Amino acid sequence: MRIVVNHLTRMQPGYICVAGIDVQDNEHIRPVLGRERLTVGLLARNGGAFDMGRLVDLGPTQPSGTAPETEDHAFDPSRLVSVRELSPASFWQLLTTVSCDKLADIFANDLKAQRNGCAVDEGQGNASLGCLRTATPPSISINRWGRIRAQVDDGTFDVDLSVTDLRLYGRDQTTPRANVIADVQRRIQRGVRVILSVGLARAFQARGDAARRHWLQVNNLNLEDDPAWKADLKHQSER
Repeated sequence: MRIVVNHLTRMQPGYICVAGIDVQDNEHIRPVLGRERLTVGLLARNGGAFDMGRLVDLGPTQPSGTAPETEDHAFDPSRLVSVRELSPASFWQLLTTVSCDKLADIFANDLKAQRNGCAVDEGQGNASLGCLRTATPPSISINRWGRIRAQVDDGTFDVDLSVTDLRLYGRDQTTPRANVIADVQRRIQRGVRVILSVGLARAFQARGDAARRHWLQVNNLNLEDDPAWKADLKHQSER
């Protein structure tokens, strides 16, 4: 199976989550390792195959998802091959093709407003990944607790979401890269069009909540002027 990577998400230090678009049917696929997690060793910057906008061959895969993570496919990382990097124009065209204007077009009526965000109840729903383009540009910032947040308004949901874009964090996968975040926000304010890669987190019970839910988050921000932008960790300061 071949996918084009469009979700590249930070997890706990040393681990990542990756997903992409199946070149055969434009459906989202999340490669998984059963009970193990993907490590940063699989990133292109560390000699692996995964990078934003890159076409990769996963080798044989086996569907392994449960609602709402229907995109999960088990794969063998020893069979993983980097094929090529898409041109910026080709990657943007692909993102445009699969993107939706409304969160409900991705997650249907299973997505409900919760506090300042939105979530799907545990075990419900038929999708956990998608791409969103909104008429109102999103806004990205670091809040007073040092967490990266995005204000997203699709005309139905106006929500404050966690941002887990790996490129916006230092190598510790914890420290926000303020200079990179400011640059992304400036480009958005200049009118550069943006498509958000959005996803549902694995279910957890938030403090003060009575149930476990899959909370919506912004996995990645892809901007038309450089849709597979790379944050150079070697030459830019962490802050």
